[in-house]
Amino acid sequence: MKKAILTLAFVSTLAFVSCKETTQDKVEDATEAVGNDIETAAENTVDAIDSTATEVGNDIEAGVEKMDDKMD
Repeated sequence: MKKAILTLAFVSTLAFVSCKETTQDKVEDATEAVGNDIETAAENTVDAIDSTATEVGNDIEAGVEKMDDKMD
């Protein structure tokens, strides 16, 4: 009886540790995925800001040229 209880306890411990490692792996995978998503979003934001700044710069230049033409 004592051997059966010890065996059961050992198997339960292995199952718990095994499950725990799987959970840790899943958490690591999820953390990596979130990190990748944040990096992609940051890159997209930088691209959008650069594009908008270029458009604004072009609009300002066009406005200045238009005002120069009206002044002449």
